[in-house]
Amino acid sequence: MDKVAIFLSSLDGGGAERVMLNLAYGFQKNGIEVDLILVKAEGSYLSQIPENIKVINLHKKRLPLSLPTLIEYLKKERPVALFSALEDTNIVALMAKLLSGVSTQLIVTVHNTLSQESRNATNLKRKVIPYLVPWIYPSADVVVAVSQGVAEDLIELGLRSRNLKVIYNPIVTPQMQEKMRQPVEHSWFAPGEPPVILGVGRLTKQKDFSTLIQAFAKVRQQRPVKLMILGEGEEHLQLETLAEKLGVAEEITFPGFVDNPYAYMARAAVLVLSSAWEGFGNVLVESMLAGTPVVSTNCESGPSEILADGEYGKLVTVGDSEAMATAIAQTLEEFCDSELLQKRSLDFSLEKAVFEYQQLFSVD
Repeated sequence: MDKVAIFLSSLDGGGAERVMLNLAYGFQKNGIEVDLILVKAEGSYLSQIPENIKVINLHKKRLPLSLPTLIEYLKKERPVALFSALEDTNIVALMAKLLSGVSTQLIVTVHNTLSQESRNATNLKRKVIPYLVPWIYPSADVVVAVSQGVAEDLIELGLRSRNLKVIYNPIVTPQMQEKMRQPVEHSWFAPGEPPVILGVGRLTKQKDFSTLIQAFAKVRQQRPVKLMILGEGEEHLQLETLAEKLGVAEEITFPGFVDNPYAYMARAAVLVLSSAWEGFGNVLVESMLAGTPVVSTNCESGPSEILADGEYGKLVTVGDSEAMATAIAQTLEEFCDSELLQKRSLDFSLEKAVFEYQQLFSVD
């Protein structure tokens, strides 16, 4: 049986990690053996590793320390392809491939607009890494951008398009559709309760939940409504403080990370992606699969591609809480063609993405 390997730092609850787990499942279903190599076997998604996926825990405290062990793995196991995600991990994977001398095809994936990430970074490493792209990424056999916008950003940073491919994230899976039918034990979703606006993502500067809370406060002045934000992160206290300042703390809840956000999406009145920047915008596709309408910032990059420039959901300017409030209010009032949204979501299916990824490497 052919074997591929996926290399990640951990399984913290981010979009890139979920995407790689979906890919692992898709490869395995297609008869390809998958090794999941983790620098540290920890994180919220550990319980969601698909069956029959071999987990290799390197037991390293820091990512750079995993390099010798990864080199040893490649020399011993010689997988057909090695996949990695996120820039730190991609750099270690590139070094391991170079130093091991194996014929394994290295496919690095880029999940964010790196120039935006650099401009908003608070540490030197994050600021510098994007500018290393034209020097180090050509060493990969293939660089996969998760949206056309991410690809264009990489080209602007100096990466030649020779080994650059755009493959949209594998979002829609049969398991996801099943999870959407599971119950949610929260009083806000009981019959007769006000509509729930949903935000999903890490509580970080990138996701800009501050603008969503400000927009929610404006909508709340017009009608009864609730706001639920799923996720964990360093801005939790700051966001709670903002809600109290705006007088809407009683109508906002932060349940933290949940194993099954899809059930919440299926019961929400509207999902809002408020990000200042994105690589793709997985939650938009997930919500559309549930038949739940979406509002999104027209950030770089991904949302405008998913929503076809506003055909499948309203797009608003980044950081504009007034425009976001108006879009949310209008979406709550308008008829939602759930079947149209669900049909569009299938353009981002696991089967489609896995087929495109398998074209990148040779299997018998």
